[in-house]
Amino acid sequence: MRASRLVTFLLSLQTRGQLTVAELAELLDVSERTVQRDAHALVEAGVPIVSARGPAGGYRLDRGYRTKLTGLDVSEAEALFVSPAAELGLGRELAAARLKLLASLPADLQERASRASQLFHLDTRGWFREEDRVPHLPVIAGALWRGCRLEIRYRERATVVSRRLDPLGLVLKAGVWYLLAERRGEERVYRVSRIVSARERPEACARPGDFDLATAWARRSEAFERSRGHIEVTLRVPRQSVRYLRAAEVVEDGERPTVIARYEGLEHAFHSLLGWGAQVEVLAPRALRERIAASANETAALYADTSRDTGQPEPQGGTASKPPVRASERSVSTGIASPKPVATSIA
Repeated sequence: MRASRLVTFLLSLQTRGQLTVAELAELLDVSERTVQRDAHALVEAGVPIVSARGPAGGYRLDRGYRTKLTGLDVSEAEALFVSPAAELGLGRELAAARLKLLASLPADLQERASRASQLFHLDTRGWFREEDRVPHLPVIAGALWRGCRLEIRYRERATVVSRRLDPLGLVLKAGVWYLLAERRGEERVYRVSRIVSARERPEACARPGDFDLATAWARRSEAFERSRGHIEVTLRVPRQSVRYLRAAEVVEDGERPTVIARYEGLEHAFHSLLGWGAQVEVLAPRALRERIAASANETAALYADTSRDTGQPEPQGGTASKPPVRASERSVSTGIASPKPVATSIA
């Protein structure tokens, strides 16, 4: 715990310059007295920390001092703090950066860092969904790094359109990559898997100076969710099934509690609840209840028609096939029937 805090102390001074004792205490979540002890420990370890007195004083590193984390080039440093790097075309740089970082660590931290990849794994792809193909992602990422404009061909429904963009940022949302970009001064979102081709242009892109990617994405996400429109559905379900419903609120308890769940419109609720069969009873809205009832009646009528030709061959010997006879019950070639099995009991 203390070793991690000392590293944070050192890197904070290296990246932010001079910091007061109060600022360090807040950053490290410790007392000011602990900050002073940590500074003394780093000095004893050979780190040239300079103490400045006065109201604006604090600690800073001696001019020109850097930690032993050296040798990283620009692309490796970028890759180290971007994940997943492989899809962005930075897989080799990430591997090289990690190797250099590992070599710079003390022996006890080397072992801990080496084990991390064996203990933790990030899988961003959703369940039961084919992964998006994003062959042009490295080109887009390269244009972003270099601050250049992009020219893309983009698939919109049945057509492919050409677009010249000022890229603002890439977002990985639930396994799907999105590009935020400006076109003719208007902010747009493009799904990267729908980009048919991408080419970096030589001219610099026009990126607003106050643009913040996380804030912009949160704003777009909230607007999208509001545009979908939610409906509340009142249901009666078995108690053990309540946790599987989206944002379910129990309004009447019991063995089959009455709950209110939220869905993205009537169509979404219909397809989601139809698969529950008789386990779920829709109480409201009435239009959804009637639609599920009508669909259930159509399904029952379909399977009740035994004369319907399914196009599948019937088993030999009639419509109902007999269960296979076990080898021990078949007659042998001599014509002598196999003996009946003797009933046994096991205590």
